[in-house]
Amino acid sequence: MNICIPKERRPNEFRVGLTPAAIQMLVQQGHKCYVEHQAGMGVGYSDQEYEKAGARVVYSGHEVFGRADLLAKVARPLLEEIEWLQQGAALTGLLHLNSARQDKIDKLLEREITAIALEQIQLDDGSVPVHASMAQIGGQMAPQIAARLLQNDAGGKGILIGGAAGVPPAEIVIVGAGKAGTCAAEAFLGMGAHVTVLDVNMVALQRIHDRFPGAITMVSNQVNLRRTCTFADVLVGAAFVPGERAPIVITREMIKTMKPRSIIMDISIDEGGCVESSRPTTHADPTFIDEGIIHYCVPNILGVVARTSTNAFTNHAFPFILELANKGVDTAIAENPAIERGVNTYKGALAHISRYSPLGQEE
Repeated sequence: MNICIPKERRPNEFRVGLTPAAIQMLVQQGHKCYVEHQAGMGVGYSDQEYEKAGARVVYSGHEVFGRADLLAKVARPLLEEIEWLQQGAALTGLLHLNSARQDKIDKLLEREITAIALEQIQLDDGSVPVHASMAQIGGQMAPQIAARLLQNDAGGKGILIGGAAGVPPAEIVIVGAGKAGTCAAEAFLGMGAHVTVLDVNMVALQRIHDRFPGAITMVSNQVNLRRTCTFADVLVGAAFVPGERAPIVITREMIKTMKPRSIIMDISIDEGGCVESSRPTTHADPTFIDEGIIHYCVPNILGVVARTSTNAFTNHAFPFILELANKGVDTAIAENPAIERGVNTYKGALAHISRYSPLGQEE
């Protein structure tokens, strides 16, 4: 099988679909691998490292997409990239097609692309290994970004997350006690913040309560969400439902009760966002102000910690990519329910995509 790894073309997306170590294992299994020139530059992997692993380096997007039986990306492809794919090819990556523009879905269907969203791969026990690995890093990044945004020179309220002697710490509210929310809570607590976590799942809240005695846990309902919005210095939206668009849990009316220059970090924005006022931003222009509140809504938040996130992504995604390569895409989908749950488009048909109104859609 021809397995191709392109250079990511989205602004400030420095990750790459597979590491040289993964390429070496694919080549050893008899597959041909093609890597676009400088695809691994943002991660610190040179063309020479990929060549040493057994890949052939190609010098145009048209070639790397056009050769692919299986294209291994990170981010969702741009419209022109979908057009470069050969008819009937397979595509893997963190596709987030629930929040994609309709014309991209239409183009995937028109070209009969089998699109496998690795973040939707779900094991029989309900776990989502690829998504969880990315959510862990996103959660850990939230406090370091919030700390910067709270500074006066970033437009914030001038609050130190951990406070000081005689001065209370920042009030952090996290909506969602999944992997991202849990890791965010741990990191914020480590910085000395006062943390409140909300979720509809009592098992998840019990886990937070047992693991972090310093955290406050609350059931996520309209009353508690409104209450916590009134005192939050930073509100982290981390709601996630596997295979579906993120639910809107923070309404505009709730946002209007927040203190001016507070911060909303919607880290569910890659799945459409869980805050009514959210819209996708970029690392180059990461924030906007709505209702007097600073919003941070960067979908590819992990794109700027490319070395860490690429290696974590490869560690968890590679076994499924290897299975697709060794068995063939059709057989792997048929035999492995976990992979089948990640299929979004299959030879011109939709599968496992929850479409919705165009709130929060990105390019």
